[in-house]
Amino acid sequence: MLLNSFLTYIRCELNLSAHTVSAYKKDLEQWVAFATNGKPETFDPTTTDVADIRQWVASLATAKLSPRSIRRKVQSLRAFFNYLMKQHGLKNNPAADIHLSRIDKPLPVFIRASETNSILNNDWVQEDFIETRDRLIILMLYTTGMRCSELENLLDIDVNTTRCELKVLGKRNKERIIPFGEELRDMITLYRQLRDKHIAHPGPNFFLRPSGQPLYRKLIYNITHNQLATAHASRKSPHILRHSFATDMLNNGADINAVQQLLGHASLATTQIYTHLTYSELKSNYQLAHPRALKKGG
Repeated sequence: MLLNSFLTYIRCELNLSAHTVSAYKKDLEQWVAFATNGKPETFDPTTTDVADIRQWVASLATAKLSPRSIRRKVQSLRAFFNYLMKQHGLKNNPAADIHLSRIDKPLPVFIRASETNSILNNDWVQEDFIETRDRLIILMLYTTGMRCSELENLLDIDVNTTRCELKVLGKRNKERIIPFGEELRDMITLYRQLRDKHIAHPGPNFFLRPSGQPLYRKLIYNITHNQLATAHASRKSPHILRHSFATDMLNNGADINAVQQLLGHASLATTQIYTHLTYSELKSNYQLAHPRALKKGG
């Protein structure tokens, strides 16, 4: 089926992440079900026209899907028909003529440095393998800015405490080196000692469960949520710590190009959203601190 060949293409040829491929798959399967009235085996993309896609978009809006979700689904459809044009000789892309309003990106949520410090400065049982591992997860996410998927797949061999750097595999299988400081180095050393003591035959992954099996995404999310329970943030996901890393780096004078490299952003424009965030902080601090900031004409 053409849908399966497209998914194989974006996974193997474009090196898109498993999460992204899964999102494409879900969107396109929904489209196929709509286009065939629930009979996907009869799907023929050559019969699709702009009116069909507009009707689908209207049905999604009627189902009260958010504009952001609708936009993503149309973009999935555009990518699919572009693939059919390049690889299977389709004459045109009917989804290219669907124009959707631009959606402003919200500023990322982050945790203030004082709140992060209060979490990381709390005492914990250093002889406890799970407590040490969970604390290390928070510290590593915050001090390196790595993604949850990068932490999940981090290999033990790629964590070098002699050079104080680690190697991660980012989006589209791009490797990057991230330096770290003495605090993280010492905690990594402690974690490895406990891990080797409690797990007889550890696998290649750096972070492990007591059974010796690697962590999985939901478990990392739960660990992060529990550890950040005392922080005043609207969300408590691993990505919050990535946002906090970038925000604190820029607030403390880091060059934006360096932050881009540390985060593994392909485009500087993606990193620039944090400059808007830091300006918002600057403006807020000014209004709160300056005696004439809130006075009329001040």
